[in-house]
Amino acid sequence: MKQDYHDLLKPELVKSVSGLSLISRVIVDGYLSGLNHSRRVGPGMEFSQYRSYQSGDDLRLLDWKMLARSGRYYIKQSEIETNISVKFILDSSKSMLHEEEGITKMDYARVLVASLSYLSQNQGDAVGLFALNDHHLHNIYPKVQKQHFNRLLLELTKIENKGKWPINPKDSRKLHDRTHKELIFFITDMYEHDEELSRFIKRLKTLRNEVVVLHIMGRNEMDFSYKGNVTFEDLETGTKLKVNAGEAKKQYLQSLEDLMTSTKNLLLANDISYHLFRLDTHMSEALQLFLKKRLNLL
Repeated sequence: MKQDYHDLLKPELVKSVSGLSLISRVIVDGYLSGLNHSRRVGPGMEFSQYRSYQSGDDLRLLDWKMLARSGRYYIKQSEIETNISVKFILDSSKSMLHEEEGITKMDYARVLVASLSYLSQNQGDAVGLFALNDHHLHNIYPKVQKQHFNRLLLELTKIENKGKWPINPKDSRKLHDRTHKELIFFITDMYEHDEELSRFIKRLKTLRNEVVVLHIMGRNEMDFSYKGNVTFEDLETGTKLKVNAGEAKKQYLQSLEDLMTSTKNLLLANDISYHLFRLDTHMSEALQLFLKKRLNLL
């Protein structure tokens, strides 16, 4: 019987390299086992060209005849190898610490990035990670090497959620490459004070990339399933607001629907994909989305 990854979503696992590695393998291998075929780079596909061996490449792809003739290590690339860079940009502001049923948005985002990175690595793509708030920027530039995956997981575990999303990220130009094909996933709860997130996302889009926004929300946020008098606290500013849940529910849900609709329309108008993920959304939906968007760049 295959293990359900939900059983593994525990803080001590999500915040460790070995735990994230285990969870990502369970999720991805379970998903791929249900597919009839894979577009993965590998032997047996039509040969296209050689490239120099890089540390971490699969030794089974070495061309031993070329080694004998030239004394150098070369890898056979198939027609399907694409050199796509997959970048994950993660909102690490304090609002991502919103928790429901023992899992925070940040925990969910860590598992999401780990799983998609593991799948990306299996496809032979370069994977990078950037996490921002107005206190710190974490950056792991895309690489293909297998050991790079563990470094990315380590960086995921080290991210601290602080403050807000920066109004004008100083290093935003480093987050995407306008000269190469890129698949960019921006993972956020879209909690913004002055459209700073929306402006940033729009600047990510180029003619050569695919930009996908994964909007992370909790079930309680979506359904407003609160009772009686409730005090809400803004995690980023510390502001507290006491409301009667019954009286506030209708207005809240309408405002939320209007906000999500306007956000989605704004992004679609800029050729940017928008997808809502609740904390109880199965990760397989993200894997399916990744494969679809990746195919668009081939």
